[in-house]
Amino acid sequence: MARGVPQPQSSRVQALYELCKRSFPSPSAAGAASSSPPPADVIRSISSLMDTITPADVGLRDYNLEDDRGHGFFGSDLLKGSGRLPRWARPIKYLHIYSCDAFSIAIFCLPTSSVIPLHDHPGMTVLSKILYGSIHVKSYDWIEPTVLARSQPARLAKLHMDDVLTAPCPTSILYPQSGGNLHCFTSVSSCAVLDVLAPPYNNDAGRLCTYFHDYPFSSLSAAGRRKVAGDPDKYAWLEAINTEVNVYMQTGMYTGPTVQELQA
Repeated sequence: MARGVPQPQSSRVQALYELCKRSFPSPSAAGAASSSPPPADVIRSISSLMDTITPADVGLRDYNLEDDRGHGFFGSDLLKGSGRLPRWARPIKYLHIYSCDAFSIAIFCLPTSSVIPLHDHPGMTVLSKILYGSIHVKSYDWIEPTVLARSQPARLAKLHMDDVLTAPCPTSILYPQSGGNLHCFTSVSSCAVLDVLAPPYNNDAGRLCTYFHDYPFSSLSAAGRRKVAGDPDKYAWLEAINTEVNVYMQTGMYTGPTVQELQA
């Protein structure tokens, strides 16, 4: 290679991919340890890099969500559904960047007042960076050992977060058993969220996305007369939804830097 010839600078998206590729082993290669959270230094490195990523780095313009009034639905293991919607409804856009069996990178673009219902991330670590806008996050973690309701199939969880996050803010992290592994999003304004899932959802591997209703702690009683410590308002009963959940979502076109895959 000739000296003095400037080389193109690697994009932050490429840097994120390469860091994840080095950091997250394939679940099949990791074996039983794959359900354990990645080491803290690995998470710090990835979250620090995600903190630097801007909308422009991923091909987005702040607060400029395409006015798409189509009625298609995006079907995936994460979010799927069908139904009739008002003509003015605007879909959540899912922008795929990269995925493998070890991790995935994607962006969710939410119009104002859009909702991604309460759902879980079994055995997964998820890093989320708000690229622009404001979003309300409500999240829970399961109480261990398991506490079940007496009168219906609901399980006790503790509130982790119930707050509005506005960009710029630090990358948030949830773990298999902490950090708000079950969460729901409601967009306060048009917003976009960059997500890294490690490992991603995979039905064959038992990582199914389950949706939940949450009920106030006072609405049900615990089997075995279990008591909770602290403020009862910090607890809720979560019951899995066994019917199809309607989420108005479409695949969008990712226009940011293309990931150049590393050779094994």
